[in-house]
Amino acid sequence: MSPDAAQAKSQAHAHHHLSPARGLDVDPLLDDPKTRIIVCCGSGGVGKTTTAAALGLRAAERGRKVVVLTIDPARRLAQSMGIDSLDNTPRRVKGVEGDGELHAMMLDMKRTFDEIVEAHADPERAAAILGNPFYQSLSAGFAGTQEYMAMEKLGQLRAKEAWDLIVVDTPPSRSALDFLDAPKRLGSFLDGKLIRVLLAPAKVGGRAGMKFLNVGMSMMTGALGKLLGGQLLKDVQTFVAAMDSMFGGFRTRADATYKLLQAPGTAFLVVAAPERDALREAAYFVERLAAEDMPLAGLVLNRVHGSGADRLSAERALAAAENLDLAGDPAAENLEESRIVDQEDGKAGLRNSPDTYGSSESPAPEAAEEGSPAAKDTAQAQTTDQITAGLLRLHADRMQLLSREQRTRDRFTALHPEVAVAEVAALPGDVHDLAGLRDIGNRLAAGRPELPNPGA
Repeated sequence: MSPDAAQAKSQAHAHHHLSPARGLDVDPLLDDPKTRIIVCCGSGGVGKTTTAAALGLRAAERGRKVVVLTIDPARRLAQSMGIDSLDNTPRRVKGVEGDGELHAMMLDMKRTFDEIVEAHADPERAAAILGNPFYQSLSAGFAGTQEYMAMEKLGQLRAKEAWDLIVVDTPPSRSALDFLDAPKRLGSFLDGKLIRVLLAPAKVGGRAGMKFLNVGMSMMTGALGKLLGGQLLKDVQTFVAAMDSMFGGFRTRADATYKLLQAPGTAFLVVAAPERDALREAAYFVERLAAEDMPLAGLVLNRVHGSGADRLSAERALAAAENLDLAGDPAAENLEESRIVDQEDGKAGLRNSPDTYGSSESPAPEAAEEGSPAAKDTAQAQTTDQITAGLLRLHADRMQLLSREQRTRDRFTALHPEVAVAEVAALPGDVHDLAGLRDIGNRLAAGRPELPNPGA
């Protein structure tokens, strides 16, 4: 038995199926008028954007007015919905069937930050803030800004009451937990002690204030100036002074949106692929949602592989391929089966060796003449056997992949048997239109990789 066949046999014997996970039915979730927010979360590269778009389209075609908020910098959502580009304003998607509406938008975190400033400061102060170099850096890419602004935009959309359902595609990040943690971190920074220290000179007046400024602040600003550079520190202090009236609001709004995510009208869908790292991240997220009392609807498992011939195991496929190789290669068969020991002279030899036939140049008695019909038939049969053996090995590889994916899913189910799961099959290409999104939605509703047979 070859190493491949031995490995396949070992995997087949070691693997055992757990009780199947409870199936996730997304249609009741989408149809329930009490469901107002669906958050698709998970690690990067597992299909969150496609899942969010497919859910939004399915909900709209079932009669709801939906907006999908994506934070995907690749802009794949716009392409799949037939929109040239997405921005911070919801745009209606054409081609939606049924009585509902589908709108889509892409978070512009700088524009969202600008809107907050414009809404909470008078025009003169807003202009000073928007033109401040430190603010421009903060709003364009400060750690946690994207996640915080996603929370802000979600709060704005929910407050407008313009949509029945908001579907959120969370930001791509190293860790899926950043979506929950980063807004609080940024809010704490903007309302934190360092900002208060930098703000102190603007709030303290008179001699006491000057004394404090001359002694305490000179030491603080001197140290910060060496660390940050004098011009940057000046920009930060100018920014803080201009933002004085807004401090306190950042954490308040972050807390309000956090509570919105805990409300009964919100549902989290953890999105993953049947891979160890992605499902480990999904398990962490499930545990974190439970700890934060956030409502989990279930797990969407994308890119699940299947086989229409799964009754043929990897072990049997590899064994059959080996048999075909031996049948098509007489030399290999001789080496495998025809070893003998010459008892007279004590030497190990081969049947059909020069010692047996007398000359290494002597052909085998059964050899067909080159170019004869028999030789052509033999060559054709060998080619067919080689192709068949190759296909059997490809099938064995596929079955071993299925086995690994199943074991990974079983480990997740063992840890979290309470989590309902919907599986979506791996597709041959990217989804690029509404028909593709509709197909994904159908698979999500079916809850298993294969679509149900309409004639069944």
